[in-house]
Amino acid sequence: MKKLTKKSLNKSFLSWFYGHLTCFSQEHMQTFGYLCSMIPVVEELYDTKEEQKEALQTYSAFFNTEPQIGTLVVGMTAGLEEAKANGEAIDGEMINGIRAGLMGPLAGIGDSLIVGTLIPILLGIGLGLSGNGSPLGAIFYIIVWNLLMFFGMRFTYFKGYEMGGKAVEMLVGEQAQALRESIIMIGTMVIGAVAASWINISTSFAIPGVIELQPTLDSVYPKLLSVGTVIFCWWLMTKKKISPTMVMLLLVLIAFVGVLLGFFDPGLSY
Repeated sequence: MKKLTKKSLNKSFLSWFYGHLTCFSQEHMQTFGYLCSMIPVVEELYDTKEEQKEALQTYSAFFNTEPQIGTLVVGMTAGLEEAKANGEAIDGEMINGIRAGLMGPLAGIGDSLIVGTLIPILLGIGLGLSGNGSPLGAIFYIIVWNLLMFFGMRFTYFKGYEMGGKAVEMLVGEQAQALRESIIMIGTMVIGAVAASWINISTSFAIPGVIELQPTLDSVYPKLLSVGTVIFCWWLMTKKKISPTMVMLLLVLIAFVGVLLGFFDPGLSY
């Protein structure tokens, strides 16, 4: 019976961890990074070049998902490839079907969990540590992010290897949908909290003896301008498909014109 060694599995994992975006393009995306990560597995399981070539052909198909959570697929297919090499009723078409079926669900879970929740939390902590120009925030983010990603992805890879095809049942269906919706809700709350903590926009507009706009707005809805700015940016990026860079440039332009017109005070901290 053929059994993958820990050395080959570690080599496969490291190939994915460091090279999942190898030769990345709009046509292939993570295909070649995936292919490279399967080379140690295929070389150990199959003896002849013909068998190795046939096995690797399976992984030349298009692949793209969230790279951290997507590590689960790489580990799963290593386990499936091992079962296939031992004569179980598994072929390249089945493996490709599992890969294609899990790309979307894992991308949804990963984007919600990593991009929408974990990164904003780490950045929020890092910003808190960066007061008065301290480098601690940047150091914290770099160290914690890399440690979490390395050990988290390694755990996910080996868990996928252990579970094999059984993981499909957990990641597709109503249970996975509920999980994704829960993570999205948590991520939305985190982003809202970060926005409330770090965005503070106020106006200096006033008509002497008649009205001071900022106190009036605060009496109706505290931080109304901050909320409006966040919603405006969200609308530009999601509804109008404007890039974050262009949105930032637009905000700079609005701030510049606002100062010229006296709506914003250049001495205030936004």
